[in-house]
Amino acid sequence: MIPLEPILGKKYPAKAHAARVAEHLVNQSQARTGIIYLEGQKTHMIEDNDGEAPFRQRRYFFYLSGCQLPDCYLTYDIKRAHLTLFIPPIDPASVVWSGLPISPEKALVDYDVDEVKYTTDLNATLAGQASPLTESTVFAIAGQVSPHTTFLNFKSTNTTLVKAAIEICRVVKDDYEIALTRRANQATAAAHNAVFKALKTATNEQELEGIFISTCMKAGCGQQAYKSIVASGTNPATLHYQNNNEPLAGRLNLLLDAAPEERCYAADVTRTVPISGKWSKESRAIYDIVLEMQLECIGTLKAGVLWDNVHAQAHKIAIGGLIKLGILKGDPIEIFESRTSVAFFPHGLGHYLGMDTHDTGGNPNYEDADTMFSYLRVRGTLPAGSIITVEPGIYFCRFIIKPYLNNEKHSRFIDKSILEKYWEVGGVRIEDDVLVTETGYENLTQVEKDPDALEDLLRG
Repeated sequence: MIPLEPILGKKYPAKAHAARVAEHLVNQSQARTGIIYLEGQKTHMIEDNDGEAPFRQRRYFFYLSGCQLPDCYLTYDIKRAHLTLFIPPIDPASVVWSGLPISPEKALVDYDVDEVKYTTDLNATLAGQASPLTESTVFAIAGQVSPHTTFLNFKSTNTTLVKAAIEICRVVKDDYEIALTRRANQATAAAHNAVFKALKTATNEQELEGIFISTCMKAGCGQQAYKSIVASGTNPATLHYQNNNEPLAGRLNLLLDAAPEERCYAADVTRTVPISGKWSKESRAIYDIVLEMQLECIGTLKAGVLWDNVHAQAHKIAIGGLIKLGILKGDPIEIFESRTSVAFFPHGLGHYLGMDTHDTGGNPNYEDADTMFSYLRVRGTLPAGSIITVEPGIYFCRFIIKPYLNNEKHSRFIDKSILEKYWEVGGVRIEDDVLVTETGYENLTQVEKDPDALEDLLRG
């Protein structure tokens, strides 16, 4: 296991991120003077209530600050390469409820910034950072500029370029970001294993979700990266099943798609396991196909690989496997070209992973008329340093498959009588988080997925 403390014991590299974003802005706009201006998420109250809503920091702000405090701002002077963080001042009325806030001196120690001021100094500082005699531009994000903020002394304001620049920069991770993703994956592994151990005696999906979340917290990850999917029986046929409240008795499999985040950086891991500890014949057959899809696709990864082709290869493997089982019939090339396999594998093979589970920079085309690619969240080649999920699946969703059965273009490739044996499988998905390198890849996910080993683990 790679030691993470030598990396994570340092500050989050906010200034390096700001410099990358600024370089991109200069290349795009030719503006060599001006500032980047970003606002953190505000404190919000629950509607019709005096309690605070759960806080989630704006990811664009965090990328240039490493700061998870609410109600903050930042500026980055492009010419001076000077990063300033603005934090809320002390509010005596709130101290009794919330305690003393962080001081500027402490914030300067904690965060990789050049200067820390109070938010009450924001407009005066902006006025001083403007260059009225030059073509000074302030780069901000549309819809994320407070009414009290003024850019009067700047020659121009651009509210489109900086968001796009950050999204592009976020695709390639530095060592610190990779270490945070490793940490999130370590907690994920512990939590998945805890669910596997509890499955023998658990009675409800909700019980398993609670075990998963509590194990993540014990491992030091207090926030989930996304709402857990704890789907038993035929529920995995719903890709983002969210109810997590049904009984486990009498059901074949459990699909667990769940992961925490570490300081805003997400893991995203899925495993499908037999609830009884023993695969049914049909479940094992589908699992083996999905595992082959995943292993072969991961094996092709390296910098410069076209993700569209990897996704297409996953479909070809699925088609071959389903033909062997008799669910599909006919020529595999014709089946591929007809897009009939989309009935069983309707989503994209994976997505970039970072501060958002479905991270930025993937350039999806949801308007693509080709149904095989319309839900593919990453289009184009993969750069070294990107982290991508590889999550093939095969599903038996009546709502999705029925139109294919009623359409001669597709129905001639599907054997309805054999398909009937597989509805109770529900769905199988296997998902890992993979770091792309210049010459290959590194799988950051260390959760068991060998089908025989899973049976041993569940029985133990």
